[in-house]
Amino acid sequence: MKTLLLIDAHALIYRFFHALPALTTPDNQPIGAVYGLANVILKILREHQPDYLAACFDRPEETFRRKEYAQYKATRQAPPDELISQFKISRELLDKFQIRVVEMPGFEADDLIGTLAEKFKKEPNLKIVIFSGDLDLLQLVENDKVVVEFLKTGISDTMTYDEKAVAARYDLRPEQLPDLKGLLGDVSDNIPGVKGVGPKTAGPLIKKYGTLENLFENLWQVSDKIGLKLTDKKEEALFSKKLATIKRDVPLFVQSLNDLKLEAIDRGGLVKYFENLGFISLIKRLNSTN
Repeated sequence: MKTLLLIDAHALIYRFFHALPALTTPDNQPIGAVYGLANVILKILREHQPDYLAACFDRPEETFRRKEYAQYKATRQAPPDELISQFKISRELLDKFQIRVVEMPGFEADDLIGTLAEKFKKEPNLKIVIFSGDLDLLQLVENDKVVVEFLKTGISDTMTYDEKAVAARYDLRPEQLPDLKGLLGDVSDNIPGVKGVGPKTAGPLIKKYGTLENLFENLWQVSDKIGLKLTDKKEEALFSKKLATIKRDVPLFVQSLNDLKLEAIDRGGLVKYFENLGFISLIKRLNSTN
């Protein structure tokens, strides 16, 4: 079976910037987040040996979610210059690895990953692995055909989520996770949800009724206390669900799997690039990668 691996590059770089030491290049440029990404790529190549590979990025332009809800992610601080410079270098790194970068103005990396997974999940003898540190992507999991390798801590501690693992964590199916956020909201993305509804209430409601739409259709069956709390909250709950739902139909310029085929690495060129960045410890790992 062949493997398509989709990297949530933007989220990983952001995470590594805050989690790893403030490393610098020999000419004193910040490089810690790029070092983390290089480590992850080597891990992926060694452990998964993917046939197809894409790295997805956010763009600086306003997204469709922000246009619909001005407060979406409004609580997040603007990225510092030391991080912005590393996004550019990360694209150079991916180019050295012959990895296709996928980005589209108006959409987030999650939407691009969702679109690629949707486009290719029916391909025979193909497994899709999404590599990310963002649990939002668990909504894309489908049996063991589409799985998420979630980076828990550092740059190597991961857990693979198939449908069974998602159910063990949330007691819900992957496609129900946006419904859950419709009630709970999401602090990190500043999605409002329904005020006063917590996990102990929201999870069992979604499990029982399946979707938010069905829950509100049958609100008269819910206990008086919860029913009263949800009365007149349908619009905001469904809007929060919409914000939390990953799009799967972004018009990408990727027509076939061959557009994402992983080509042979120019090892000599990559070694020189690592040397320029000061990644001496990674050269040995690179040479041990097939």
